Amino acid sequence: LNEPSALIKRHETLLTLHTEDLSALHTTGMYEKSLGRYYAEDFSLNPIGRGAVLADVFARSLDGAVLESITNINGNILPAWNGDFTMLTEDIRNYTEGGYRVIVLAGTARASSSLANDLSDSDIPASLISKSMPEKGTVGVTVGSLSEGFEIPSMKLCVLTTHRDGKTVRKKRVKRDENAKAFGSLEDLRKGDLVVHSSHGIGMFDGIHRIDHHGFVRDYIKISYRGEDVLYVPVTQLDMISQYISPKDTENVKLAKLNSGEWNKTKAAVYRSVREMAHELIELYAKREQAAGVAFSEDGEWQQEFEARFPYDETAEQLKACEEIKGDMEKPRPMDRLLCGDVGVGKTEVALRAAFKCVADGYQCAVLVPTTILAWQHFNTFTERLGNLPVKIAMISRFSSAKEIREAVKGIRDGSVDIAIGTHRLIQKDINFKKLGLLVIDEEQRFGVKHKETLKEAFSGVDVLTLSATPIPRTLNMAMSGIRDMSVIEEPPLDRQPVMTYVLEYDGAIVNDAIKRELSRGGQVYFLHNRVESIERTAGRLREQFPDANIEIAHGQMEEDALSDVWKRLINGETDILVCTTIIETGVDVPNCNTLIVEDADKMGLSQLYQIRGRVGRSARRAYAYFTFRRDRVLTEVASKRLSAIRDFTSFGSGFRIAMRDLQIRGAGSVLSARQSGHMQAVGYDTYLKILSEAVDDEKGIERKPENPECTVDLSVNAYIPESYIADNESRIEMYKRVAAIENEEDRAEALAEFLDRFGEIPRCVTALCNVSLARVLGRKHAFYDVTSKEGGTVLFYTDRLDENAVRLFMRENERRVLYSARGKAYVSAGANEGETLDETALHFLVDYDALCEGVKGGEIGGFRTNS
Repeated sequence: LNEPSALIKRHETLLTLHTEDLSALHTTGMYEKSLGRYYAEDFSLNPIGRGAVLADVFARSLDGAVLESITNINGNILPAWNGDFTMLTEDIRNYTEGGYRVIVLAGTARASSSLANDLSDSDIPASLISKSMPEKGTVGVTVGSLSEGFEIPSMKLCVLTTHRDGKTVRKKRVKRDENAKAFGSLEDLRKGDLVVHSSHGIGMFDGIHRIDHHGFVRDYIKISYRGEDVLYVPVTQLDMISQYISPKDTENVKLAKLNSGEWNKTKAAVYRSVREMAHELIELYAKREQAAGVAFSEDGEWQQEFEARFPYDETAEQLKACEEIKGDMEKPRPMDRLLCGDVGVGKTEVALRAAFKCVADGYQCAVLVPTTILAWQHFNTFTERLGNLPVKIAMISRFSSAKEIREAVKGIRDGSVDIAIGTHRLIQKDINFKKLGLLVIDEEQRFGVKHKETLKEAFSGVDVLTLSATPIPRTLNMAMSGIRDMSVIEEPPLDRQPVMTYVLEYDGAIVNDAIKRELSRGGQVYFLHNRVESIERTAGRLREQFPDANIEIAHGQMEEDALSDVWKRLINGETDILVCTTIIETGVDVPNCNTLIVEDADKMGLSQLYQIRGRVGRSARRAYAYFTFRRDRVLTEVASKRLSAIRDFTSFGSGFRIAMRDLQIRGAGSVLSARQSGHMQAVGYDTYLKILSEAVDDEKGIERKPENPECTVDLSVNAYIPESYIADNESRIEMYKRVAAIENEEDRAEALAEFLDRFGEIPRCVTALCNVSLARVLGRKHAFYDVTSKEGGTVLFYTDRLDENAVRLFMRENERRVLYSARGKAYVSAGANEGETLDETALHFLVDYDALCEGVKGGEIGGFRTNS
């Protein structure tokens, strides 16, 4: 039995649903004789008998099950290769030098042969294998794929996979990428999880089911609703489903009832409240637009030269944020912009460019930070970056001497100081700026409400740029467009590598090896021990094991001056190992710290672990994080789920999606208001954001184009991904999601290329699936609501929003046999050309029709006027 504790939990959930169904049937007077046989009320592992093997990732309580023996296999999940060949060879060398046998699963036979040759050319002992094991210290490349790689240290065995990211790296079009984000968390779904269907509401995910309909096979997502209601959603409509995520616990969420109208009533109530909030925010925004402020001049040569001196490549989102902020500064009203982004995405550089723009125009800039050490680090960063330019920077904090503070206060008053960096000391009454133009507030989430109110009074009429480390979802930013000025940076710097993340029982040998490896490459280590009363003993133990290392301690009960000195020595590279509590969660940037050891990780929250892990991997060097729990500890259900999730936190694109969602919801709450969290609970996070966007548009008087009805494609073809082609369930959902994101011919071609690249020759049913997915999108775009089979071709039924003139033109211009009828149930009939399957007939008609409509719209086909 795989994960028996999860089976027990699943039984409890099903029993609750079963009881609700019985109550509903009893109310209606209906009864099914065999209902009593559906579920056992008492479920125990003991009656299963001898010879049963219970497999679980973590040791957990098993409701009194008697175990004959426990075997511990200490293995670690490894992150998938991200397409960077240099990083792959570096990782492989680490293993082969340690005497490991390394197996690399490269997908197809062609990819295996190519990779084996590339590794051999890089002086790595690699060969193609089929059923044999490679020798110790060598690499075997073979056909196959897994959702993740793994290592088993006791066997000196490592299996790497190119399954997820080792495919050919292509530039993704932003439009499709954004579309995919709407349902990006679906690959995390497990049976019993809650989902939201955009038309039918909150239900329970019950897996992917294959249905044979008149001899033709397709896959459907099964969603269970209240009572005995069940909805089967074609996998090509995955974009209509999102995982239910809410600021509160999901235990007591009420499932929707199909065809009851209650889902629409709930959405309408949320819309009314959100519209009211949008009205208030728009009024506030309009008032601010009328206020008088500083209008900075456009970028000059100095600004361009300063930005060109940045030694790294900016990300597209960094550049966009810079343009948005500088655009605000050039307007005559005071700027009030929030810049949101995760730790390490480059917010400081954006703030630096804004500060320089302010100074270049003859104004002063104040940078307000919550802690002394952050002030010191910003002072160093600003000083280094502004280098030889005639800009005077002063710092006011506890690191400054009395004389330095006196000189800084005088310089701020007479205007000789251009940029002042400091803690809340900057807003005390003796600080008077001569000509303040810009206030930058860093980590605003760490300032209290009282401090924020003082700031508003002290700096009225001044441009304000607020930096927040709590990530805000891009979808919320778009929804709030025009009522709250926000810039969002999500993508990491271009050279940033994902952190190698391990979850394991505490093993002294593995931990010591990790520390030795980091110290041997000149790096530094965070060792997190979250108990102040025993932190000295832990540091003492490490001093015995690493006598040559400089080991220091940091925790929240230390005096601020002493703590600041510890941080200073760490940043300067004087400390090799910092034994600390969770105080590092809000620490500073130490790019040379690239190994993190966390004891008792099961006692910490998911988001907290994610933010702590963000302390390493702040440079181009590979970083490592070890989340450990005590040997022989029986973990709670919550702790094991948390660690299972952490185990997947290996890449920027997908690894941290669960914790990011949690943090984003917090971020959404800070931007919106507490009263809105109840509405988010009622409809789920994604649906709430969609309603918010609609309410804001309506309040601003923006006319929303009416949406065409959903298009159903029901053709007599097999359209699914067989298990014989992709065995792994998570990978199959991932690829179904990829297919559902198809929006045009280019997307379809890329999806098929990805199937071929990763899984080999494409079965006909997978090609048909991609064709059906695109046919659905194009059908809806042009007001067709049903595409079905008929003898010799396909029939496409349409609404009154179809452009009939375009159909007539299509019939005139196209050789395909096309009929159309506007009477009764209006339809267009497309005949099949020789050798076409039904999905190809429907797709070719829609692609050609779409090209004609786009050509008419673009003026490429002259002398014809369509309805549009």
